[in-house]
Amino acid sequence: MNKLSLSVLGCYILWGLLPIFWKLLAGVDSAYVLAQRIVFSCIFCFGLILIKKHGSSVKQILTSPAERRRYFICGLLISVNWGVYILTVAMGRILEASLAYYMNPLFSVLIGALIFKEKLSVMQWASVGLAFAGVMISIINYGNVPYLAIIIGLSFALYGAMKKGIKAESEVSICMETMAVLPLALIFIVYAQLSGYTTFSSLTTAEILLLVISGAVTSVPLILFARGIKETSIVTSGILMYVNPTLQLLVGVLIYNEAFTKTNATTFTFVWAAVILFVFDSLRKHKIHAK
Repeated sequence: MNKLSLSVLGCYILWGLLPIFWKLLAGVDSAYVLAQRIVFSCIFCFGLILIKKHGSSVKQILTSPAERRRYFICGLLISVNWGVYILTVAMGRILEASLAYYMNPLFSVLIGALIFKEKLSVMQWASVGLAFAGVMISIINYGNVPYLAIIIGLSFALYGAMKKGIKAESEVSICMETMAVLPLALIFIVYAQLSGYTTFSSLTTAEILLLVISGAVTSVPLILFARGIKETSIVTSGILMYVNPTLQLLVGVLIYNEAFTKTNATTFTFVWAAVILFVFDSLRKHKIHAK
């Protein structure tokens, strides 16, 4: 594994351990955490843009109405993803958050078929079907809809689809996305302060520090990913992506003692089977194209 592949692995490891960070902010309102995350992610990436002198990329985006619209939609989608993820961790449902990222590639495949009219192989359709069956069995047998996992996974898949073709540097992309929704975040922060919903003075010193560094915590994994993914094979990346949800699963069970119930077992078994089929199909296609 080369250095750039290690960057991708590092990204997935950091993402897999993120529940520990967000759990430290479980005592703060999730919407307020999201708003501050947007603010400090924008500030952090804007600082990187100044250091790396990527101003021309920013100017190119700001002068294009189509690009501004795209980044606004991306900003909304990633905000939904971040917000629901933070809420899920705060609610003590890290297992459901991990399920979201096992299902994410399958959502991406389905979006490719439905929106971009990409042709799916039999195994890809089988993967999607197995994941869907796992969710449906969970609903029918236990009345449990993993709606948080569905929202997290689907929002991230739609976010990925919207970013197809974007060539801007990762820090520029994150900055533009967060800048697009920054007014909404600032309005909420001001409202929270004036209404007493969540005031700055009610936060502990540790919570303030965590909110400040949330921008770096958010941005660094994405920058590592962008740095390494262009030189990492599709097969390697496709396998490494499951490091993230696996670590989240282990964090939930081993560190926070979340119960791995029969409901979880049923849903995860079907999703894991779908993942195995998906990875096997990717490996098979890679070998065919390599010949």
